[in-house]
Amino acid sequence: MGTTFDVTTIDNALADLAAGEKVWAQTSLRRRGELLDEIHQRTGRFAEDWVRAAGTIKDLDPASPLVGEEWMSGPLTLLQATAALSETMTALAAGRSPLDGVRLGSAPGGRVAVPILPHDRYDRLLLSGFRGEVWLRPGVDADTARRRAGLAQLDPTTTHGIGAVLGAGNITSIPVLDALYELYAHNRVVALKLNPLTDPLYTVFEMIFAPLLELGVLRILLGGTEAGSYLVRHADVAHVHMTGSTQTHDAIVWGTGKRERMQLDKPITSELGGVSPTIVVPGDWSDADLQFQAEHIATQRLHNGGYNCVAAQTVVLSADWPLKHKFLNELRAALELAPHRAPYYPGSDRRVASALESYPDAEQLGQGRVLVELPNSETPLLRTEYFAPVLGVVQLPYAGGEFLARAVDFANNELTGTLGANVLAHPATIRRLGIAFDRAVERLRYGAIAVNAWTGLAFLAPRASWGAFPGHTLADVQSGIGVVHNAFLLDDVERTVVRGPFRPAPRTLLHGELSLSPKPPWFVGNSTAAATGRKLTEFYASSNPARLPGIFLSAIRG
Repeated sequence: MGTTFDVTTIDNALADLAAGEKVWAQTSLRRRGELLDEIHQRTGRFAEDWVRAAGTIKDLDPASPLVGEEWMSGPLTLLQATAALSETMTALAAGRSPLDGVRLGSAPGGRVAVPILPHDRYDRLLLSGFRGEVWLRPGVDADTARRRAGLAQLDPTTTHGIGAVLGAGNITSIPVLDALYELYAHNRVVALKLNPLTDPLYTVFEMIFAPLLELGVLRILLGGTEAGSYLVRHADVAHVHMTGSTQTHDAIVWGTGKRERMQLDKPITSELGGVSPTIVVPGDWSDADLQFQAEHIATQRLHNGGYNCVAAQTVVLSADWPLKHKFLNELRAALELAPHRAPYYPGSDRRVASALESYPDAEQLGQGRVLVELPNSETPLLRTEYFAPVLGVVQLPYAGGEFLARAVDFANNELTGTLGANVLAHPATIRRLGIAFDRAVERLRYGAIAVNAWTGLAFLAPRASWGAFPGHTLADVQSGIGVVHNAFLLDDVERTVVRGPFRPAPRTLLHGELSLSPKPPWFVGNSTAAATGRKLTEFYASSNPARLPGIFLSAIRG
């Protein structure tokens, strides 16, 4: 295996794909759906191998609850994606829109809202109290949305060459989800180059994606920076998609010298990171609320060790909130008590050291975790994605609705990136603010927005769009260009908005929230996350309702 650069291997793979493109053009919509079903079945079969390899990459103790992250963001995510995309292909094969039977709604600003959560009865059970919508761009009406849903699969015989996908090294489902999106949304056969960090997954992916490999429409490649550079600049590659850092993107597009001339002669789409905010709207929170939401933010920062493109990096608080100090103490405790783990991602220690150099008065909590009190403008943490367990806190001198409006301005204007933003607010505060709260959500210029949830849920939800807010350019790419996932294959996507319960069950029922969800299994302090993640994966692999009681029991114990 290894990451040795091999020109011949890449050339041969691209030659195979050139032939495979002709095969793909002749592959019926029905057969394309069947291929997804086969991949779904094989994902269930090899899920444990996947999680074992991911645990090796990330130096996780096999007995640790943190292994649950690998079940949920690995095979479970792919199982849900293949099932959702297969449903779309079934509709298209029958001559229907993927949105037929879906009741479209409206969002602020006259936008069309496409509901993506809950989608079926299992969503209503397993994600009780969570909701989600994809908002389309202003001016797109419902009839247009239905007509355009399907993207390149509306004309499946017209293919678009070879797409090179540069896989991410953090969340293990990202590379394969990106490859599927190239193949199905854009009708491009795919050369997927894995990040060297994920090389141990090569054989697992070969086994899972054998149907596409045998058809000749997918090739999985290894190698480092030199191999990636050769691949994306190859004359036979028509398009590039990458997930990674802005620095890597710009090196591909502009080279490592001055930006005098583009070095890439083909289109590129990207999902990059940024400095994601969590806005904490002041309200009358109980002690239990303070503790739960502090752990919520700790999860947003520390999930996967902090190596997430949408990890929260800046908490925005009201300086006038009477509960501010109490909340910050709970946040310190949550960061301190979260399970320790190895800093597996390359350069993590260096990035933490850089933060400490910029902020010598920062608090060091637990193992390598940094909490920084920040000024509210022109400071490195607002401009630099640390991709490490570094969290900043900004206090704005406002209260109530004015705080929320100013916090949105701060997030839009002071922070680098537009991938994801979180808003935590008491239900009574949301009701009191009314239309002002809806307007604040509308004004956030982010590709994913989570209200009383984490934007990571939008990543996990297969029908959600995932990518930066539209409008970035190659010269100022921010969090990237284009979207992925999007299993309805919607055109004209602007953003995804997900909402969750403010409290976990059973406290939800005591306060009138219609949710039966306990502490989410993706919380870093969830003691049964590994067991629940495994059980969820087994359920989505089989759709056997007999597995549901075991999931609920495990989730409640967490």
